[in-house]
Amino acid sequence: MAAVEIIVTRESTDDDWMRKAACKGLTHLFFPSPAERPQARERREAAAREVCGSCVVNHICQGYARDNHEYGFWGGESEDERHAAGFRLIAPIGVRARNVG
Repeated sequence: MAAVEIIVTRESTDDDWMRKAACKGLTHLFFPSPAERPQARERREAAAREVCGSCVVNHICQGYARDNHEYGFWGGESEDERHAAGFRLIAPIGVRARNVG
């Protein structure tokens, strides 16, 4: 059997803005835990929204999430808000998956 060479490349991105983000170290606020209940999600996203409100790179973060189809809470927006604004997830989950047409 012939050896197969796998080459992995990463697209170079300008992510210096991430070092300036107010959310640094607060991952628990921006990504849900498994089986998160709706009320817990509302509280978590409200806290994340407050952090984003004072962030100097908020607009860059929002654009990054929209351009890269990110999951989680980015740039003051939830996945649902990005979806409603026309920025679709590549692999929608939950309710969005049933309504994608």
